[in-house]
Amino acid sequence: MCPEVAPGGLHVLHVDAHLLAFDKPGGLLSVPGRGADKQDCLAARVLAQWPDARVVHRLDQATSGVIVFARGPDMQRRLGAAFEQRRIDKAYIAIVDGWLAEAAGLIDLPVGADWPNRPRQAVDHLNGKPARTRWRLLEHLLAADDAPCTRLALAPETGRTHQLRVHLQAVGHPILGDTLYAPPETTARAHRLLLHAEALVFDHPHTGERLRIASSAPF
Repeated sequence: MCPEVAPGGLHVLHVDAHLLAFDKPGGLLSVPGRGADKQDCLAARVLAQWPDARVVHRLDQATSGVIVFARGPDMQRRLGAAFEQRRIDKAYIAIVDGWLAEAAGLIDLPVGADWPNRPRQAVDHLNGKPARTRWRLLEHLLAADDAPCTRLALAPETGRTHQLRVHLQAVGHPILGDTLYAPPETTARAHRLLLHAEALVFDHPHTGERLRIASSAPF
């Protein structure tokens, strides 16, 4: 889907009376952070055009792709419940270090806060929350330095903070450009985190229509 560009540089994927969807660029905060220098964010830009917009979920600052906003508090509750109850299917694209030999798999490792190294998260078998990520191999590639890398389709079944980044690092295939979880040589192989929220699929909370809101990965 080709997004329309609205005022504020917003890449609009879907608009109706109940919800909005945008293609967030990598590097833009989803919501305001702490400090005057972190007030520019997708939520602020959306509110400037749609004052009834409400935050439902977030993407990491470094992650690009599809993000949905509710219009009004009732729809915020409905969409929030759909995310919480895992009634929204999420699809991501990533390019990771190394070549994976298998065609598909499941990473089932609990994730929790790495308190001494915040905001990092970590696999934590003692205090972490259950986290599951399904992956599918799309193609083997070579990075600019001829290092092997792999394009993956990812389907997280849970929504832990940094889940995809932590899971892929834990199985030895960190995402290219990841400044938090990849070793320096892997970080340097991309100018940004090569992780993109490609699609959200769900039943429209008002109409019941099955929606697939998607954007192509920019890498």
